[in-house]
Amino acid sequence: MTRPEDTPAIAKRREREKRTVSQMVALYCADHHDANARTERSYSGEPLCANCRALDEYCVLRTERCRSMAVKTSCEACGNHCYAAKQREAIREVMRYAGPRMLLHHPVAAVRHLLKK
Repeated sequence: MTRPEDTPAIAKRREREKRTVSQMVALYCADHHDANARTERSYSGEPLCANCRALDEYCVLRTERCRSMAVKTSCEACGNHCYAAKQREAIREVMRYAGPRMLLHHPVAAVRHLLKK
């Protein structure tokens, strides 16, 4: 089943959400994995290790395919959980760590994210 065409506002929101989650994955990776292992690039352009790159790609794909972008406040509050259990737990760990630190590293993205809830 394909999702409907995005309005310009929803397309902008979708793009911002992909970039924000990618920044969170990159922040987590930078503080948890060896710098020499971070040879890949995230959706937001920051260095990642191969495992974090796979999670980043998964999150971007799930956000790209989300059919509820126009009405939901967050993935956590969405009635349709589209992440597989393994990836859902991995992104929870990333968000628990990176969420509070986003204010220091990406303050505009963090505040926008908080205001959407």
